[in-house]
Amino acid sequence: MASNVNPTVRRRRLGQELRRLRELKGMTAEEVAERLLVSQSKISRLENGRRSISQRDVRDLCGVYEVEDHRIVDSLMQMAKDSRQQGWWHSFGDIPYSVYIGLETDAASLRVYDPQVVPGLLQTRPYAEALITGALPETTPTDIEKRVQVRLRRQERIVAPENPLRLWTVLDESALRRVVGSRHLMRDQLEHLVEQSQLPHVTVQVIPFEMGAHPGLNGQYAILEFPDAADSSVVYIEGVTSDLYLEKANDVQQYSVMYEHLRAQALNVDQSRQLIADIAKEYAR
Repeated sequence: MASNVNPTVRRRRLGQELRRLRELKGMTAEEVAERLLVSQSKISRLENGRRSISQRDVRDLCGVYEVEDHRIVDSLMQMAKDSRQQGWWHSFGDIPYSVYIGLETDAASLRVYDPQVVPGLLQTRPYAEALITGALPETTPTDIEKRVQVRLRRQERIVAPENPLRLWTVLDESALRRVVGSRHLMRDQLEHLVEQSQLPHVTVQVIPFEMGAHPGLNGQYAILEFPDAADSSVVYIEGVTSDLYLEKANDVQQYSVMYEHLRAQALNVDQSRQLIADIAKEYAR
C-alpha cells in the first residue's frame, strides 16, 4: 500500500459515523435516499462499508444531516479520500473477496472453523494450487496463479515480526482426510500444519469423527476482531457467488458462542497436533 491507511477499514469507520449522524437526525435510510434522489440500497451500502464513498457523497449526506461543524465535515471528507486509496490486494486485479482481505489485513485476531479444507492462511502453495483448481474447474491457469499469489501474500500476517495475526482455527477431521492433489502433497501440507501450530500466536484444534454431530455442521465461518475498539467484530461466511458479513452484536455473539462449543468439543492442542502428525504419516506409506 502507498500508505498505512487500510481503505476497507476506513470505509467501515466512515460508514459507521454516517449511520450515527443519520440516527441522531432521526431519519431512516429510505428518507435519506428520497432526499438525495438515490436508491435506499446505496445508502445501506455506504453505511456498511461495502461501497466506495466519494467526498461528494459525504458532502451531500452532511448537508442532509445538517452538520454545521466544519471540522467534522473535513474529517469525514478526509476519511472518504483515504477510503478510495488502493490496498496491496488491488495490484492483483479483481479479487472476488477483496472486502474480506481488507478486513483480515487489519484484524488483530481471527477465529476460523473449516469442516472441509485447511484454512488459506495455513496452506502450502501446492495444496492451494490443487484446491483452487479442483474447486474452480473453469478458472484459467492465470487466474489460479493470481489467487495463489494473493493467498501466499495474506500468509505474511502469520509470520510478521511485529503484531502478527492471532489465529485460532478449528478443523473437522475430514479436512485432514480429504486428499487434495495427492497423498504426497497431503503429507507435506499436514507437516506444515504441525509446524505452524507450534507458533505462539497460532492455535490449531481438530474435531475427530468420533465426536459425531456438533455445532459446526452448518459450514465454514470466520470471526474477525480488530485492535481499535471503534471497529466492531465481523463474522464472515464465504459463498459461491457472494459473501455474507455479519456485524450486528447479536449475530457476532451467537457465532462466538458456537465457536466456544466447537473449541470445547475439539481435541486439545497437543492431541490435535498428534492426530495431524499421525495422519501425515499415513500419507507417507
